[in-house]
Amino acid sequence: MDYINPKKITYLPNTAGCFNSKEALRTLRLAREIGGWKLVKLEVLGDKKTLFPDMIETLRSTEILAKEGFKVMVYCSDDPLMAKRLVNSGASAIMPLASPIGSGLGILNKVNIKIIRKQTKIPLIIDAGIGDASDASLAMQLGCDGVLINTAIAQAKKPLLMAEAMKYAVISGRKSYLSGRIKPNLKGSPSTTKKGLI
Repeated sequence: MDYINPKKITYLPNTAGCFNSKEALRTLRLAREIGGWKLVKLEVLGDKKTLFPDMIETLRSTEILAKEGFKVMVYCSDDPLMAKRLVNSGASAIMPLASPIGSGLGILNKVNIKIIRKQTKIPLIIDAGIGDASDASLAMQLGCDGVLINTAIAQAKKPLLMAEAMKYAVISGRKSYLSGRIKPNLKGSPSTTKKGLI
């Protein structure tokens, strides 16, 4: 905080590395005491190998934090039922993983992301697993409001170039989503009118 002005940059306290509700709650309460921050990212991990979220502990933490006045952005599985419970518990944003953190595998379950998008009006942000610009674009085309990307940029051979690619992919994907894609069809459909043919 001696170098980054909190009036110009939004700090986002995060519970990365917490493996139960008690640790996560303590971390975010301390963050509020230190800087007064109420916008927080909740991440309660359940497994050290996959870094999948522990959804029972995550749900419990979300309910408590929301009651305490926190605005909770929640790292979660891509399970639509759990996402709905998180919304009902007071989450401010749903942040499902596309695939395991840092894996670069991309979005493994497009259907679930679409379902989560249809059932919630709060921000939907893909939080983990993005590997390249096409993954970021796909997330936006599915209706996500954003993507959280670290490893795909930090470990790219040319990080600055990858960051630029991600920027344009997000813009392109969002425009594609907002423009409304054509309905997929298994039959061919001529794009030229038959009217006036001899």
